Amino acid sequence: MKKLIVTVLAAALTLTACGGSDSASSTLRVGTLSDAPPNIYLSGGNYTGFDNELLKAIAAKQNLKLEFAATDFSALLGQVASGRYDIASSAIAQTDERKKTVDFSAAYDFETMSIQAKQGTPVTDEKGLAGKRVAVIQATVGDHWLTSTVPDAQAVRFPDYAAALTALKSGAVDAYILDQSIAEKNVTDNPDAKLVVVKSFVTDVPHGFAVKKGNAELLGKINDGLKQVIADGTWLKLHQQFLPTAPVPAGFQG
Repeated sequence: MKKLIVTVLAAALTLTACGGSDSASSTLRVGTLSDAPPNIYLSGGNYTGFDNELLKAIAAKQNLKLEFAATDFSALLGQVASGRYDIASSAIAQTDERKKTVDFSAAYDFETMSIQAKQGTPVTDEKGLAGKRVAVIQATVGDHWLTSTVPDAQAVRFPDYAAALTALKSGAVDAYILDQSIAEKNVTDNPDAKLVVVKSFVTDVPHGFAVKKGNAELLGKINDGLKQVIADGTWLKLHQQFLPTAPVPAGFQG
């Protein structure tokens, strides 16, 4: 009888430990990038940038524990859909096509794109991209924008920002379509490369954190936390820290 009681108690404790955990007590795996400052990057062993610091602030409000890991952007949403990561944090533009794969949080920013090239380029706007080799990050808004806006351009697709930047600096491509904030930082961080931002343009495409389809509980916590960090001024503080030249959308001033 005593042995039976011990066995039942052990089973109950096992069920409590394994089946009773939720997103507030377990560690959530976050897929991000390591090479796309100022939004998402690795610095001193810490995954930081506007998007990641914003997600950390949201997690603090909602008592969520996070663990970050880097991956390629082209694989990220599929890895969230498969369950490898619980959240994707990577300045992800919410497109209809992507919404078929994952669910998105409420918008926490909007896409601002740039055409980047080297000094002396004949490219002055999107019309100048026709017939040129143009770097894009595979499956991003920049990729879609180039192929739909300048179909005569030759899109050269890369899995990450570092590889695309290397191609532009070496002259393997004539221009590069990417987020404005990253393009501006490329100019600052690579003075010898003589990079320029040819043109920037704001889109109406919102950024959101991605979760596996149907995970309404986690999505609700992220959205609630986002409201909290907007209301208390944390969003604006982080935006000024990481994206000082980018426009602040209406409703985000706190």
